[in-house]
Amino acid sequence: SSCWLVSLAWDVGASDEVMAEAAKAKPEAKAAVAKKPRLDCIDGCRFALVFPIVVAHFARFGTSNLTALKLLTQENVLVGGFFVISGYVSAYTSTKLGARGVEEKKVANPELFFWQRVMAYYPLHFVSSAIFAPMFIWVERQFNSTWNMIAFRAMLNFTMLQAWFPKEAEIWNQPTWFLSALTFSNLTMPTFVLPQVAQLSKGGLNKLFYALTGISLLQKVSYSETARFHSSKEHPVDGKVMHPLIWNLTRFHPFWALMEMTMGIVAVRHVMLDTEEDKKKTPMNPLWLFLAAYSSLLLRLTQFDFNDAIIRGVLFVPLFTEFLTAMHRDALTSSPSAITKFFGCKIMATLGSLAFPMFIVHGPVGQVFYKKAIAKKLWGKPMPHSFFPFYLAICLVISHFTNEYFVKNKKVGAISGKVAQFLANWTEGMLRDR
Repeated sequence: SSCWLVSLAWDVGASDEVMAEAAKAKPEAKAAVAKKPRLDCIDGCRFALVFPIVVAHFARFGTSNLTALKLLTQENVLVGGFFVISGYVSAYTSTKLGARGVEEKKVANPELFFWQRVMAYYPLHFVSSAIFAPMFIWVERQFNSTWNMIAFRAMLNFTMLQAWFPKEAEIWNQPTWFLSALTFSNLTMPTFVLPQVAQLSKGGLNKLFYALTGISLLQKVSYSETARFHSSKEHPVDGKVMHPLIWNLTRFHPFWALMEMTMGIVAVRHVMLDTEEDKKKTPMNPLWLFLAAYSSLLLRLTQFDFNDAIIRGVLFVPLFTEFLTAMHRDALTSSPSAITKFFGCKIMATLGSLAFPMFIVHGPVGQVFYKKAIAKKLWGKPMPHSFFPFYLAICLVISHFTNEYFVKNKKVGAISGKVAQFLANWTEGMLRDR
């Protein structure tokens, strides 16, 4: 689905100016550029990540079973996959296929590159925040927050800076800390990350991936040594979170998001550098890597119930990254495996297109039904467990209409493009020195 480029990987294509210049290019120059095949199978992968995250955020209102809650509340593991996919798509659309280096026209204006990506997700964030702002502010006042504090949190929310503040990362619409961290990563892409990584050979990419994994894991081990290595002692299911501010720095800080996003860039570059001999090799069936990645979530039910940070860094993110590269290679063959066809089918592509709006709207909608202060005011009490499937259905329906009438809206896209161009002109020189 074309929504992939304007949704949760949140990567927009070239600007109108760049596309116009591309159209003027000489025919022989066009022929020299290898055409990148569409990767429809990526769309379905987004839904496989977002749906369990949506469930996780309000799972305790759907069941009282502790075993089920342990299994279902691992959103801090799964979100790592989103950063990987974001890097994967960003590099796939802006670096050369079959050769080292970036596509120069894509990053010729790095400020525009950055602001285009921000404006791919900011409009919905802004509109949803504005619509639900009265609710957020009313709740703040119920807990005796001062107007100065409310103004500060509103500023953090609308400027997407909340991920930098461990005490404020989950203000208002809690899941949008992801956009805050993603924005910082996008800022580094056109000049600091993509050009450097795209110049590496396969050997260099392998070494960089190991280094990134090691750096990411070092921080997670640091948190675990300070708090707890096992989820049974630190997970919110039993309310015994150890050192919550350090935990927030571990799971929300933009620098660690950049590490995972760069892993996605490294992964796709490895595939994009495949030679003709490499392409003749039979790729590994992606199914086994997909099952291995998601099976890591089952460890919480065993004596090896390591905390979310360890599971994410040691198992889920590396395995999910390998799954993406295996599926990518598999999709390029004449007879892709069943799982590749499944994730690339029309139904999964459609569900994947709902991932971005669903990620944005499920938080405020969940607060309407389940946040005690609001639900008591509206319904007398939070909704019962039996209502949970209806909550999920409501989120899907709202996401569908949001996608159809806002995310896909050409007028919204045109305005976003103009704002991105204005901001690029205003910040010219921010990412490069003329």
